[in-house]
Amino acid sequence: MTTAKIKSVIVEDEKAAREVLKNYLSKYCPQVEVIGEAKNIKEAVPLLHEVQPQLVFLDVEMPFGNAFDVLEACKDLRFETIFVTAFSEYSLKALNQSAAYYLLKPISIEELIVAVNKVQQQIANHEIFDRNKIIVENFRETQPEKKQVILPTLEGFEVVKMEDIVRLRGNGNFTDIYLSNGSKKMVCRFLKHFSEILPYPFMRVHKSHIINVNFVKSYNKGGFVTLFDGSEIEISSTYKEEFLKKFK
Repeated sequence: MTTAKIKSVIVEDEKAAREVLKNYLSKYCPQVEVIGEAKNIKEAVPLLHEVQPQLVFLDVEMPFGNAFDVLEACKDLRFETIFVTAFSEYSLKALNQSAAYYLLKPISIEELIVAVNKVQQQIANHEIFDRNKIIVENFRETQPEKKQVILPTLEGFEVVKMEDIVRLRGNGNFTDIYLSNGSKKMVCRFLKHFSEILPYPFMRVHKSHIINVNFVKSYNKGGFVTLFDGSEIEISSTYKEEFLKKFK
């Protein structure tokens, strides 16, 4: 029995880059069938509505608008997205906050295979998880703490607003995330991942702790802070000066 192929569209403004990606897919990802191509947002939006793909390879920066504009214009459609981007700290932070799949240019074959396999798994498991909607909302939101972050848990995914996160604690290969409603989430990511993607008011104060400074109740010269949830968090000497500077 042959498995149905993943119907896919490539949206990329450079012809050479489209050809490379198509060649890689036909050679290394035979489960993908490319059913359409577009070189900009003007071509992409009508094409996606017409062919209704399961997967879109989406260039982040294009003429006439970016990847987020494409998603905004196609929010009535449901498809998985693999973003293709040149290194940009801004777009990577946005994609990481939304636990999006992305490939850095020039595309690595190994990373392409991994991303396609993850998407194939999502489709096979019928995981209806509208990541695109969250990516668009985050992109439009101007206040960092109002943005949402997708947390990969052992059971699947959880979406939380950044402003609801009180603190994070490294726990081996996992991170424990404590929320303002008193609940705790165990997330399948190192603490370092969150120190890279969470904006201020989140601060690393210890090798094992990141806190949301909006929840700081008091500071003790003995080297720890008390948060509004009653937790006491040690501030290591490495981070102390930076922490105190924020409260001057």
